[in-house]
Parts: sequence; C-alpha cells; structure tokens
Amino acid sequence: MYQKIALAIAFSPRMEALIAEAKRLIEIFESELVLIHVGLKQPELEAKLSEILEAKGLKTTPVKTIWKEGKPAKMILQACEEEKVDLLMLGALKKEGIFTYYLGSVARKVIRKAHCSVLTLIDPQATPTKFSKVVINGTQLEVTPKVIAQGLKFCQAEGAQQIHILNEIKLYGLQMATAGEGSEDEVNLTRRKLVQDEIKYVQEILDGLDQSGLKINIKVTAGKWAIELVRYCEAINADILVMGDEHGYTFIDRLFPHDLEEILSDLPCNLLIVK
Repeated sequence: MYQKIALAIAFSPRMEALIAEAKRLIEIFESELVLIHVGLKQPELEAKLSEILEAKGLKTTPVKTIWKEGKPAKMILQACEEEKVDLLMLGALKKEGIFTYYLGSVARKVIRKAHCSVLTLIDPQATPTKFSKVVINGTQLEVTPKVIAQGLKFCQAEGAQQIHILNEIKLYGLQMATAGEGSEDEVNLTRRKLVQDEIKYVQEILDGLDQSGLKINIKVTAGKWAIELVRYCEAINADILVMGDEHGYTFIDRLFPHDLEEILSDLPCNLLIVK
C-alpha cells in the first residue's frame, strides 16, 4: 500500500517517539523509510539521529535521511516529490495549558499542498500500539470512494478491531424533506428514508471492496460533517480518523474556513488524510 514512507523530523523531545511510530508502520507495510529534516546538517545532529536509529532497531534497516535548507514547508514538499513518497508522517503540537492539539503553519501548508497521503500523530509513543478504533469519513464527496477503499486497506494491514464509517444527512435536505404539514409519523418516515439512503450510499461502495477480517459499523448523523466527525471521534475515543482532502485550497478558503481546516484546528485523534 505504501512503498515509501517519509517522516518530517525536528530535533525535539518527541523525535524518538515519532521515529518509533514510523518504524512500526514501515514494518507493517514493508516500506522504505525516508527522514526529512529542514535545517543545517551538523555532525552533532547526525550523531544524535544515528544514536536514536540504533536504539529503535533501525541501524541495520536502510533509512535515507534528507537534509535541506530553506523554507520548511517548501523543502518537505520538495523532498516528498523527489523521493516519490506515498505517505508523509507529521507530528501535531499540543496547545498550551489545555488538552487539545493543533497544527502549526508549516504542517498546514504541507497538508494543503502535499500530493501524497499525510498521517498526523497527536501523541506519538516511544513504544507504539496499533490503531484499533478507526473512524472513516463516509460523507458524500467525490473523494469518498477512494477514502473508504484506502481506509479499509489501512485497517486490514493494521489489524484494526473497530471500523466506523460516519455519514451525514445534509441539513438542508432534512429541513426541506420534513417541511410542511405532514403528520409526525410521515416526518419520521421521511427521516428514516434519508438515513437509509445514506447507508445505501456507503454500502454500495463497500460491496465493491475487500472487507475480509473487518467489522464495520455505518453510522449516520445530521449536522455539519466536520463537527460531527470530531464529536464522534471524541465520543468513542477513536485512535485515528481517515478522511480525504476534497479540493485544493484557494484564497476563498482563507476567507471562509474549509471543513478540513476546522478539524485541523482541534484534532480529536490521529489523522490520516488520503490524497
């Protein structure tokens, strides 16, 4: 699935944990590992990195380290293009004083412009564990069939135990369908029909995919999908959210925040963005 995985590193206290997480994934997917650092290549940094790689059992594993100088986001993206990376791993930062996470400007730029999938980890562990509770965005978007397909492959490789595909009833559709003078029974029937239509949409995608070894739950909510995804991930204590990036970002997106931006501003869990 991922032939080449890259990890953007900074020489921070969390680097060791991020490398441990990357090691776990390259073993699962039998991938090559590329480390990307934007900054001056210095002997003491090389020595520190070599020490961590050895401690994590990567000394005998072919690991390519790329050192670049320049604007961080631009250099990370450039390295991913040059190395034909399939998956880029990033770390999220914790906000001061509260238990939520956010992405800095560099990570946001990388996520917007990356051509490869991006995995953001909010709490990397020196002794990693698998993602067992997975939420996949099933909202009706052009990218959704690909998101579900890639999400299921990821779950199969990971051995995930619980997969939840979350879809939504569009609020305007619900309001229009239940407007008027119908009885309460008629309104409830209309609502059930809308829910069934959303379940059918997801099920038709699933019918064409390999689901072996997976236990899948389709959940339908009513509301803005980005908000509902965050709420649902928090409610079930999800390990990772899988979603797509529907389109490129423009000046308009800066004026009117995109749904993805809403999620990035307050990450509920680890996040895999399928490109």
